[in-house]
Amino acid sequence: MRNRVPLFLLAALPSALAAAQSVPPATVVVTATRTPQPLLDVPAATDVVDMARVEAQLRVNASEALASVPGVVALNRQNYAQDLQISSRGFGARSAFGVRGVRLLADGIPASMPDGQGQAATFNLDMAERIEVLRGPFSALYGNHAGGVIQLFTRDGAGRPTVEATIGGGSDGARKWDINAQGKPGALAYVLDASRFETDGYRDHSAATRDQAFAKLTPDLPVPGRLVITASSLRQKDSQDPLGVTWATFSRDPRAGETDPSDAEGRTYARRYNTRKSIDHQQAGAAYEVEHGATRVHATVYGGNRKVVQYQSFSRAFLAPASHSGGVIDFDRDFYGADVHVTQRWRRLAVTAGIAAERSTDARLGYENFEGNRLGVRGRLRRDETNTVESFDPYLQLEWRSGPWIVHSGLRHSHVSFGVADRFTTNGDDSGTVRYTRTTPVAGVLYKVAPALSLYASAARGFEAPTLNELFYAPDGGFNFNLDAATSRHIEIGAKASPAPGTRVQAALFQAKTRDELVVESSTGGRTSYRNAARTSREGVELSADVRITRSWQARVSASAIHAVYEDGVGSVPAGSRLPGVPKAHGFAEIAWAGDGLSAGVEAQASSRIYTEDTNRERPAPGYGVLNLRANATQQVGPWSFRQFVRVNNVFDHDYAGSVIVGEANRRYYEAAPDRNWMAGFTAAYRF
Repeated sequence: MRNRVPLFLLAALPSALAAAQSVPPATVVVTATRTPQPLLDVPAATDVVDMARVEAQLRVNASEALASVPGVVALNRQNYAQDLQISSRGFGARSAFGVRGVRLLADGIPASMPDGQGQAATFNLDMAERIEVLRGPFSALYGNHAGGVIQLFTRDGAGRPTVEATIGGGSDGARKWDINAQGKPGALAYVLDASRFETDGYRDHSAATRDQAFAKLTPDLPVPGRLVITASSLRQKDSQDPLGVTWATFSRDPRAGETDPSDAEGRTYARRYNTRKSIDHQQAGAAYEVEHGATRVHATVYGGNRKVVQYQSFSRAFLAPASHSGGVIDFDRDFYGADVHVTQRWRRLAVTAGIAAERSTDARLGYENFEGNRLGVRGRLRRDETNTVESFDPYLQLEWRSGPWIVHSGLRHSHVSFGVADRFTTNGDDSGTVRYTRTTPVAGVLYKVAPALSLYASAARGFEAPTLNELFYAPDGGFNFNLDAATSRHIEIGAKASPAPGTRVQAALFQAKTRDELVVESSTGGRTSYRNAARTSREGVELSADVRITRSWQARVSASAIHAVYEDGVGSVPAGSRLPGVPKAHGFAEIAWAGDGLSAGVEAQASSRIYTEDTNRERPAPGYGVLNLRANATQQVGPWSFRQFVRVNNVFDHDYAGSVIVGEANRRYYEAAPDRNWMAGFTAAYRF
């Protein structure tokens, strides 16, 4: 490995592992391999984020919770039109919007579509209980992606009925209200939640309003088993898109937008074209699980609808080519899926066999973003087609235990198909189909040196099909049916320990070699096309430690280092160039105190520089380090409970680029993070 690992973590690791050999572990149960089991029994890098850790937040973005997870870079782009930028071990860093290369699930229901594109904005963080993050080889158990799996689990209704209301606010006009109810007064446990978040935005032209609703029902059944029904919705009306800016603009004013030099009024591109995005997303699902002796059956079904209308900033000249699909995107997507698996256990062996199937259908339209002299409006039709994506994946998993040895293995055969039925053929007929099929094996072995200390090794082959957005454009126009899926080989070794109550330590070394990595072929006329042209390599180390110092003091430290490069030269990209969007090092540290009804903490986050494009010739976003402070207070008065929090981020008021738009054609790569900012909130709950 060519990474420089934080020395204080390496120095502390041997003593922590030695101490673990004589201390009984505190059991933390995870579901990374589909069967719940202790964290120390899983031969994979797995982290659990207790949502109590982020009480001093508005709970709007998953980046609030994922900042402390090694290997995962979750960047808040200050752009609610484009969602978070989440990558795991460098996979997904190229995504211009949404989450790509990382599988997202909420209560077992996919938040990723069949093509692999996901939306973290659909996570309901107000009702979340924990988030599990799986990285590395074992993510192959979940199919079409390469970087990892992020699973959110919401709380269950329990006890006497409770009603809770929260109001919060902060810098840049941020305000949020949330009201929820939960309980189990009889045969039905329930959780209900509704919230609204509004912001004027830190960046110019970045205001947004987000409405979310969530329901979870767990009825007592007249037959054996457990049934969980969930439903959720997300609505964002005209969330403004501030776009990226050049380095010159960012250096002058991080809040500013990029000025359009052709505009007589001197407006920014975002304001001139009124770039914005509306999202209307509803989803519902049910999961049923029953155990009979040594047999467990689990079945999940779900379905939903997603409508998106987006206004982009393409000029008339960019829209001139007849093959261009316009500057307004309008699609209406129906999606549904199911996953059924059966686990049979014997004395030492457990076998799981299952099938997962998904389908989405888009009615997709495109329009010009001008009408006469008016810009940022819906003009003439330029696209009319139906896109379908289907996946069908049978899989098999085995777990074998003998003494201190635990062996996991699995095999998944993935089928992903894309279809286009083009009805707007005046610019050529883009109709056609393309299919991707891969078999991805995974295996891992774990040795329990002691009850509180485990060593493991694992390996897998990964598979990542292009998303719809990457297939939309070929260099010569039309749908890019010639793209192949990227394939990868993953190797990981690691150690896990629980040397004392409330203390956990994890370390992992990994390598991932990828063939047919997607790279930009061309970016002209307002559209970007891709090709398979590169072998890439990712090698790195991840370390994390949760340490209970005293009864009142707790610390958390995590660090990642990765050497992510192109092994082959691609056109103007020389071999050895670093992958854009992937920081070489990333770290988090926290020390927290909790007393009688009071708690406080200090957080530090740091990142090395981030390259913005493949050649590494453009100026990278500089590295940064920020310090955050928080405090909480709670009170109990009879059936009433109250909670308050206050938080200050970026205490020393640093200017830095919080994220980048990889390969932006006009060199507008940079997206500014907020300067010093604050937030505060108040919660009142009544238990009947």
